[in-house]
Amino acid sequence: MQNYTRYERARIIGARALQISMGAPVLVKTTKIDPLLIALEEFEKDLIPITVRRR
Repeated sequence: MQNYTRYERARIIGARALQISMGAPVLVKTTKIDPLLIALEEFEKDLIPITVRRR
């Protein structure tokens, strides 16, 4: 897992939670319903397909 700043981490998890709430497939098996908690779990397992480009 890459070292993200707290702002990058918040943006990645928030964007993924929005995707999940709009019907995107969940990338981890879970019993959770809340999109934010699912996104957090995906982030912790390094499964979120979002990259960060720094200049």
